[in-house]
Amino acid sequence: MAKAKTVYVCTECGGQASKWQGQCPQCQAWNTLVESVADTAAPSANRFSLIAETGKLQRLSEVEAREESRVSSGIDEFDRVLGGGLVPGAVVLIGGDPGIGKSTLLLQSLATIGSNEGAARKVIYVSGEESPQQIALRAKRLNAKAEHVHVLPETSLGKIQAVIQNEKPEIAVIDSIQTLYSDALTSAPGSVAQVRECAAQLTRLAKASGTTIIFVGHVTKEGTLAGPRVLEHMVDTVLYFEGDTHSSFRLIRAFKNRYGAVNELGVFAMTDKGLKGVANPSALFLSQHDSEVAGSCVLVTQEGTRPLLVEIQALVDEAHAPNPRRLSVGLEQNRLALLLAVLHRHSGIACFDQDVFVNAVGGVRISEPAADLAVLMAVVSSLKDKPLPKKLVVFGEVGLAGEVRPVQRGQERLKEAAKLGFTHALIPHANAPRQAIAGLKVIAVRRIEDAVIGFRDGFGGT
Repeated sequence: MAKAKTVYVCTECGGQASKWQGQCPQCQAWNTLVESVADTAAPSANRFSLIAETGKLQRLSEVEAREESRVSSGIDEFDRVLGGGLVPGAVVLIGGDPGIGKSTLLLQSLATIGSNEGAARKVIYVSGEESPQQIALRAKRLNAKAEHVHVLPETSLGKIQAVIQNEKPEIAVIDSIQTLYSDALTSAPGSVAQVRECAAQLTRLAKASGTTIIFVGHVTKEGTLAGPRVLEHMVDTVLYFEGDTHSSFRLIRAFKNRYGAVNELGVFAMTDKGLKGVANPSALFLSQHDSEVAGSCVLVTQEGTRPLLVEIQALVDEAHAPNPRRLSVGLEQNRLALLLAVLHRHSGIACFDQDVFVNAVGGVRISEPAADLAVLMAVVSSLKDKPLPKKLVVFGEVGLAGEVRPVQRGQERLKEAAKLGFTHALIPHANAPRQAIAGLKVIAVRRIEDAVIGFRDGFGGT
């Protein structure tokens, strides 16, 4: 028997190299090449067939554009992240750290969908990591109605495809995609080639049969999906679990969604009966202080289609090292250094001899630039040891020239703040509402120095 040829495959782009090297020659990523066995098997007849339903040429105007009826997952927050529910024929990828609750959430959802009175649907849970006994114990612990959930402990791609084609379920969960293997390849399960091949075949099957397939994906220590990034391009929806495993709250964020809003956020509470959706997540991210505290500022951020109130905390302390520290949790660290430079240049407030620490309460990660003004106001409040007004919300992007730029969905942010009982809002001048919002006084500023002056003056007696 001839010796199997060894190749080195990049986990980021899937490129191959004949020998190991520190940097991938295709995507230039470092330390991503892993040893694998070269694929020498002949491709099957349908291995590279089209994922689309048909390959004939047709006019776009002749294609029937119909809205697919969505299937509710039984969990409102999960439906929100999905864009309203599960779409027939869609492929969903859920990634997250081990033990964060991926399998628990999907088992709860399948049990609800399968036992729905009047609209019960056939569901299959394919497990490549756990035995049926383990899944049954989890369902018993969750008090889930598992009599309508079919379990398939299998890792062979061919057998899973045969079961889905014969049983024709409406929803199938693959837990996890890294455990599957195809007989057409000689590499081990979990390798780049196997993950890519299994995902492509199951995606083609989902589009052809109309079965909604949900992949569970493992993540690396860097937090990215284990395997090639091409997996994220194949599927319709990519969801990631966020949050600390030591906390009772979990966040699911949509990074890609062909059937809904991108960057949508779902908030869950982990209980002894599984994951429960949180109806008012703003309450989680706001600290309850008995008195006004310096360095605390409430931000109205936009997560998908929903405004969310998050408390930004800043601590500015005298530096005792030659290089002052700049640390941010939940916010971009380079952005913090940029904002401090803008604050010094345009407002005359220097922090070059101060350690600056910024934190977003509740473990939420904020990536939008609308948090700039809130971060700076929290920093100024901590530096001056002067609290901001208790019922004040802040949002706005700060440019390098010191201008306060408008942000999207300003009206929705203000209405959400007013609904939660806030009485004052510090916002960009371009986001000032044309009609007054009941119970909310709007303070519109054009530049960062205007916001600092307003802070010194107490925002006009607020």
